[in-house]
Amino acid sequence: MASNGSDPHSPDPAAGPRPVIGVTAYGERASYGVWDHEAVLLPRTYPDVVIAAGGVPVLLPPVPESAAAVDRLDAVVLAGGPDVGPDRYGASPHPRTGQPRPERDAAELAVLRRALDRGIPVLGVCRGAQVLNVGLGGTLVQHVPDVVGHPGHNPSPGVFGTTEVTLEAGSRVGAALGRAASVRCHHHQALDRLADGLVVTGRAADGLVEAVELAGSPFVVGVQWHPEEDATDVRLMAALVTAAATARR
Repeated sequence: MASNGSDPHSPDPAAGPRPVIGVTAYGERASYGVWDHEAVLLPRTYPDVVIAAGGVPVLLPPVPESAAAVDRLDAVVLAGGPDVGPDRYGASPHPRTGQPRPERDAAELAVLRRALDRGIPVLGVCRGAQVLNVGLGGTLVQHVPDVVGHPGHNPSPGVFGTTEVTLEAGSRVGAALGRAASVRCHHHQALDRLADGLVVTGRAADGLVEAVELAGSPFVVGVQWHPEEDATDVRLMAALVTAAATARR
């Protein structure tokens, strides 16, 4: 995570300050020390990987005002988290669908719209890929085992599984990671009907959509896995940071 020239992911000092990357955060009840109250929080792996990739992380709380903050950012990461409310894509809740978070859904959809309007890079992570699809008019599979017949994408609560993904040559994700990748995953929902403009650029062996990109955009990518969970590989986040620096120039 060094910020000097020995770090291959550090930006060139001549190119200006490090890109500022907004990361959407959770709104949850949390306990720490002597406190037990509502909190805005995010797994530390997200800011750590943004820093390692050469960016400056800024947390975006799940409130409507976060959309206005996008005007001061160079890129946005839509983080993982709970299920998107089925009402957002015109579906009735599945018995296994989690409790909706209307405030977070509304805030992240607004952040996404503002980022797309501004033309800045976007990376959707797990839930974030689903927000990207829903925000553009797509739908979701509400319980993946119903479709693929196994629980491998979400092996157990709080445990990340490993998924082998095949990526399209020439795609943003393929350029960063190559034609195949072994990725960390923890999700029981996934993309179903793709929104107009989204193109599938990665699939798991069982056919599940693992990566999408918005056609015609410099860098609008959604991945169903968690790249922030592998601190040894920041290539995808570095691709976002590079795209942010390029867009700013």
